[in-house]
Amino acid sequence: MLNDTLAGGGAPAGDTGTLIKDTTTASFRQDVLAESMHRPVLVDFWAPWCGPCKQLAPVLEKVVREAAGAVALVKMNIDEHPSIAGQLGIQSIPAVIVFQKGQPVDGFMGAVPESQIKELIGRVAGPQQDPLEAALADAAALIEEGDLAGAAEIYAAVLEQQPDNVTALAGLAKMQLDAGEIENAKRVLAMVPEAKAGDPALAGIRAALELAEQAASLGDLAGVQREVEANPDAHQARFDLALGLAARGERGQAVDHLIELRRRDKDWNDDGARKQLLQFFEAWGVMDPDTIRGRRKLSALLFS
Repeated sequence: MLNDTLAGGGAPAGDTGTLIKDTTTASFRQDVLAESMHRPVLVDFWAPWCGPCKQLAPVLEKVVREAAGAVALVKMNIDEHPSIAGQLGIQSIPAVIVFQKGQPVDGFMGAVPESQIKELIGRVAGPQQDPLEAALADAAALIEEGDLAGAAEIYAAVLEQQPDNVTALAGLAKMQLDAGEIENAKRVLAMVPEAKAGDPALAGIRAALELAEQAASLGDLAGVQREVEANPDAHQARFDLALGLAARGERGQAVDHLIELRRRDKDWNDDGARKQLLQFFEAWGVMDPDTIRGRRKLSALLFS
């Protein structure tokens, strides 16, 4: 179903019945008035003998499909069903009337250009979001809610439509990394085309992947913990301990150890403590609470 939505702009691919349909006098109340309680409905009043109607129809349908379900289109042949048009005072066609919450609210007469139809839809339905962008936003929301399976399904569907979508690839790679599947995360990142390898969306996940690989090589932290406790100037041990703590999610302690290392010896390993902190911040993201706290502590140290 998700693939269909992405392909068909809110309706199953190849089935525009939910977005575009013909109506009659008998079905007008359901097709237009009831439907308009959920989204704006454009009603196209036309007739078979009307040349401008034939000119407008494909443009109108195209714009409605591109609106990705934000509006619906209902077509009414006034030769067969004249009463509704008569009640609305329509005297010339083509005429398009927009119904919202059961009432006519906007519209136009004549075979207007595509840009004017888009302006109309923008007025009644608001700015439209690209279906792929909407899907990616849904995936991010599902991750926040803890529905990783749902997010993975959306990312997979997006990649079926757009195999080089960096946001989806980065999202999948991060999910694999968060699950401890380092090799799977690397395989996902390998799918990124070379032309998009420098995309900013990938910087954080690459930094996080490097951290995970470094931490995986450390093994048990008990040894380095004891070494630091026995000798506070054991800089390599403190550095390794910070990496391990970050990998375990103890970010605050990891930051504190690197700050302490930088305070004790700013030149150690070519200012390695500061550089590692910056890699942490890149991996965690600009707005992460531990990034914000860490940047403050680092700034206080650097400019004190």
